[in-house]
Order: sequence, then structure tokens, then C-alpha cells
Amino acid sequence: MKITETGNRSGKTLVLLPGTGCTWEINFREVLEDLKAQYHLICVNYDGFDGDSSKPFTDMLTVTKKIEDYILENHGGRVDGAYGSSLGGSFAGLLLERGRIHMDHVFIGGSDLDQGSPLVGRIMTGLVGRLIGNAGKSEKKKEKLKKLLVKAFGVDNDAETNDFMEQFAQSIASLHPKTVGREYYSDYVTPLGNDLHAEGTKVHVIYALKMGPKYEKRYLQHFRDPELLRFDMQHEAWLFQKQWRQPVLDAIAACMR
Repeated sequence: MKITETGNRSGKTLVLLPGTGCTWEINFREVLEDLKAQYHLICVNYDGFDGDSSKPFTDMLTVTKKIEDYILENHGGRVDGAYGSSLGGSFAGLLLERGRIHMDHVFIGGSDLDQGSPLVGRIMTGLVGRLIGNAGKSEKKKEKLKKLLVKAFGVDNDAETNDFMEQFAQSIASLHPKTVGREYYSDYVTPLGNDLHAEGTKVHVIYALKMGPKYEKRYLQHFRDPELLRFDMQHEAWLFQKQWRQPVLDAIAACMR
């Protein structure tokens, strides 16, 4: 694992936890300068995403402990906020549940928080792993992945989206071939508790309404009295579509104040 600190050192601390198959550099690429101007960023690249392609992702709990240990050692066990994008929201939830560190604000960024049995997880991981793991083998397979990602996100394949998906596919190609599959599987089978809360912590959900209403039930199940910040966009679209960028940045800033 590799953690990089950057941004406004006099600003509030904000941990960035990227989503499936992403480094923080790719995940937050389009909004990074805005975030750096306002916050002291603690940017996390998980095991397997730290530049050492010889070693794959380990598991959710091992990585969670490493994040906790870093914050305990370098920030006295306390940060102002943590933004978990997609799978990163599972990490944010685990940090809240385990209670080893304190976060004033927890942001769940469009996370599906999907959980299931190891058997189903292995089947789904096989499908996802083959699709994503093959992306680096040829230009044709990379283009196929890009098209499927655009379809999965439910967005138009405009220049902004295509550029983001291109960077994402290139990043995937540089990883250990088992990394994304392990990451997906471990997220799927690692349980996240219900009614999670901590004194002095507020949970905020960047709720992409076009993901569907079932996710609201999950957020209310896993977190006690979360603030649902509703945006009529697809999953984490604010990270690569300009129209949503400022509204979500403003919402995060209002919460952090």
C-alpha cells in the first residue's frame, strides 16, 4: 500500500479512497485540483495499486488495518473526513465500524455495498476478473472494456467519459492480473455491519439516483441516520462529467464546514 499526502496543508484533512480497479490518481483525476486547493489530502493506493505489479491486492481487512495504522501514526488517529468512492465506500464503512480511528465526516460515494456468499462471489469474480484482467492484452479488448464500462455507468460516450475510461483501462493493464479479481471478491464477501455510527461522526451519501431506489435502503440499513445527498446522475458521474462536478464539490464543502 502507498499513501501520498498533498494539497492544502492548512486545510482540513480528507482521506481519498478510490474504487474498484483504480488508483487515486485515476479515480479523482478530474476533481483533484479542486480538492487540493481546499483540503489536505491523504490519498490511498491499496495493495496491488502501489506501483508494485508483482504483488496483487490482499484483502479488505488487511488494507483497512494499514490505513488505520497510518492515520494513527501520522495524524493521531483522527481526520476531518474520508471520501470513499464506489468500493472505497466499503473501506470507509469498515473504518467507521472498527472504530480504531475517528472521522468527523464519512462520505459514501455511490457505493453499492453489495454483499453475498463466497460461492456467488467466486462466480461473479470469474466474470469480472476475465473482463477487466484481459483489458491489457490487446487494443481490441481494451476498447471492449471501455464500451462495457460506459454501458454499466449508463452515460453517454462523450469526450469526457471516453477520456476517463481510456485512463481507467490503461491503469488496469498495468496491474497484477489477480489484483482486480481479488479486490472485487474480497469486497463482496467481507461483511459490513448495520446501523453503523460513532459519536461525533456524520455519514453523508453522494446518492446517484439513477443507480436505483434499492440503494437507499442499503444506506439506511448500514448507517444510522445518514445524510442522503441526492443527485440525478449515474454512479459517481461527478468524477468524469463536468455538469455534476461543482454541485458535488459544493455539497462536500458544505458538509465539511
